[in-house]
Amino acid sequence: MATAADIPVATEPVTGPARSPRRIVPADLWEKQVGLLMRDHPYDSVMATRVLGQGYAYLLTAMSLRGLGLGLAPSRLVDIGVHTIILDTVAYAELCDEYNGGHFLHHVPKVETKNDGSVVRTVHLVARAGWEVDLPLWEDAADCGPCHPGNDSH
Repeated sequence: MATAADIPVATEPVTGPARSPRRIVPADLWEKQVGLLMRDHPYDSVMATRVLGQGYAYLLTAMSLRGLGLGLAPSRLVDIGVHTIILDTVAYAELCDEYNGGHFLHHVPKVETKNDGSVVRTVHLVARAGWEVDLPLWEDAADCGPCHPGNDSH
């Protein structure tokens, strides 16, 4: 089974335009989820857009690496975007159908947090997958990432 160490991390800048979740997510769904973030958190539309974008980049990266048991983990801020996405269950199921081979990517949080470098490895994999990375949203990586490191969950 592959580990995060087996997946090469980009050491060179990404050439060409970075991938943006806004090109994938329908505009009406995007605006709805930005609105949900603004409703539930003290975010303006700029911050909500940033958090949502990184949530999608994380989930789509996790889906593309499904089954490798890499123990991917979002930062605390990115996880807020992830929760907004997965709580909209109909849209999330459609995302899984389209980008996860029809398999539902479960969310299995743990109570304890970890400090094992999984968030830093994850952000490298998000960048390697070509997604835009908003690095300040990943800076709280020291004590977070309480997700189950299973093959079919994050």
